[in-house]
Amino acid sequence: MLTDDDMSAVFRALSHESRRKMLDILKAKPGCSVGALAQEFDVSRIAVMNHLSVLEQAGLVTSEKKGRTRHLYLNAVPIRMIQDRWLDAYSEPFAGRLTSIKAMAEAAVRQDQGDDDNE
Repeated sequence: MLTDDDMSAVFRALSHESRRKMLDILKAKPGCSVGALAQEFDVSRIAVMNHLSVLEQAGLVTSEKKGRTRHLYLNAVPIRMIQDRWLDAYSEPFAGRLTSIKAMAEAAVRQDQGDDDNE
């Protein structure tokens, strides 16, 4: 379970556009090296490393060292835990309503098709 401090770190990490872009890149290219990631940005490698540090402290990025290369991976678990805490409770009533609307729409289509058959 995420503590309040953990959640604050995640929100802080996600608040910067470059860090969100880094997460998008790591989602698309798991195991991307630090160097390859840095090439995607028009800032110094030090700036990229500072952003990565914030993401790692928030638990959003994990890394694995293979030789001299550090490979980066997105860890979406903290985001999912926030979703579970903040959003799932609110989305559940809407999911039930959507299921009801879908059932009513399908029934209406079936009824219309039945009416067309009777003509």
